[in-house]
Amino acid sequence: MKILSLQYSFVHLVVFILFLPSCSSIYCQISRQEFFESHREIPDDPYIPVSRSMMERSPAYNITTPNYFTRQVNVDENGNNIIGDAANETSIAIDPLNPNRIVIGWRQFDTVNSNFRQAGNGFSLDGGLTWTFPGVLDPGVFRSDPVLDFDSEGNFYYNSLASGFDCDVYKITDGGNDWGLPVPARGGDKQWMRIDRTSGIGEGNNYSYWNAAFSNCNGAFTRSTDSSNTFEECILIDGAPVWGTLAVDSQGTLYITGTSNSGIVLIKSTSAKNPAEDVIWESLTQVDLDGDLDVQVAVNPAGLMGQAWVDVDISNGPGKDNVYVAASVLRHSNNDPGDVMFAKSTDGGNTFEPPIRINTDTGTNSYQWFGTMSVAPNGRIDIIWLDTRDATNGISSVLYYSFSEDQGETWSVNEPISEPFDPSVGYPNQGKMGDYFDMVSTNDYARLAWANTINGGQDVYYTRISPAGILNVADFTTDSFQFISYPNPFTDETTLQFKLETPEKVLIEVFDIRGRKLITLLNDEVVGNKRIIWDGRSTNGVKFTSGLYFITLNSETKSTSLKVLMN
Repeated sequence: MKILSLQYSFVHLVVFILFLPSCSSIYCQISRQEFFESHREIPDDPYIPVSRSMMERSPAYNITTPNYFTRQVNVDENGNNIIGDAANETSIAIDPLNPNRIVIGWRQFDTVNSNFRQAGNGFSLDGGLTWTFPGVLDPGVFRSDPVLDFDSEGNFYYNSLASGFDCDVYKITDGGNDWGLPVPARGGDKQWMRIDRTSGIGEGNNYSYWNAAFSNCNGAFTRSTDSSNTFEECILIDGAPVWGTLAVDSQGTLYITGTSNSGIVLIKSTSAKNPAEDVIWESLTQVDLDGDLDVQVAVNPAGLMGQAWVDVDISNGPGKDNVYVAASVLRHSNNDPGDVMFAKSTDGGNTFEPPIRINTDTGTNSYQWFGTMSVAPNGRIDIIWLDTRDATNGISSVLYYSFSEDQGETWSVNEPISEPFDPSVGYPNQGKMGDYFDMVSTNDYARLAWANTINGGQDVYYTRISPAGILNVADFTTDSFQFISYPNPFTDETTLQFKLETPEKVLIEVFDIRGRKLITLLNDEVVGNKRIIWDGRSTNGVKFTSGLYFITLNSETKSTSLKVLMN
């Protein structure tokens, strides 16, 4: 492959700076130059080792409803939250041969007062019900912008940006959680990665692209054609896109989307799959989303409002090889500060149909941000986003979800998937929640890795959503003990459920947020499956006020708690 000239790289840098999206909000708090500096992923704070064993603990935040469950990922060995750290910029990989095997990566800040971050990672072997946080990759080494993916054989890949604007790729090949040694992978700021999972000539190819303005190589794209053992020299991409993603269709065609000096674009290559050929960009298409990617917004003052997403229908259904693009954008037509917009192409990305808005709130003042899209193998399109439509302070956000089963022609109702949270709580010293979430869709579920502040600081969560609205309780039958509540949040009553293999004396109690015991729900010997219904009332039948409550379970061998929200 050709090595591009330094002169061309400099020209690209100038063009990128000139066409950086302008700050559109009165809430803008930093200048363009300061924004660039905030994205110069450099260790401007020293590494100060922190012993997690010495940090305070609190109950992890876990919630279960009939159609989704959420589990905190960055927990200690006992499943508790670690107070005082922070984590954001999540990415997820799921084993296609065993969807119970999941890995999530993130930026790990050992203290909210430091910008020094490392490569956090956690794994689950039971479909996301329980998580292990073994620590960071390369302790003491500055790393950022984690991006994970998986191949068709169930190997996992972790792409991470180091302080010198170079990236490394780690790989799991042993079926467990033992990452191999890092492989130099060129790269730069805001890189994204995709693995070819087709059965064609490009199967296993690893593609990556990034912001050429912040890179040590003269380009913005690389690939590996040897199972990520080596990566080719960098090349530039037509249109110089940034802040976007990649996708591969059923024929191995590579698609890249992002924002450029002309707006959101889609670039295509049919040659990238062939190891014997240079990567040639055959086409560049403008994608009309009636808006542009934005930065420095009220909900994320030092970061992006989200990135551009591209994915492809790889099913054998009527939408096979449709190309979809979605993003949270600042609207052109009405100056709405944030809408999730979607467009599709039925001709291989050559043309796109007019865009449609996914969020259905009224008015033009709320933010729909961090819009994230993925497509299931059966063709279902999933989109999630953070939404301020009901915020009284302008920034408190709720996770929302919508899906389409007819190639994006119609969409399900906007469904809230979380309680509100304040994104400004627990900022690491950067003043943002990172720049993205990540999602993988399987035929049954949307599976999301994301960050929120519901538990008092920035933490990492896994959420599994059932588009059918049915999260069968049987899904929770595992070897590990599970204490669940559904629905949660609840209005009239919630059902508590657990199972014990041998007889034990069990005590279940309800506490308020100040730690005061309110009621004992169970104090008896139990064996087998047990369900308890709580109607939110005291022993005297008095309804408690709406709010957050802690329900604890203690037995001879078990000790756990969960949070329930009563509306």
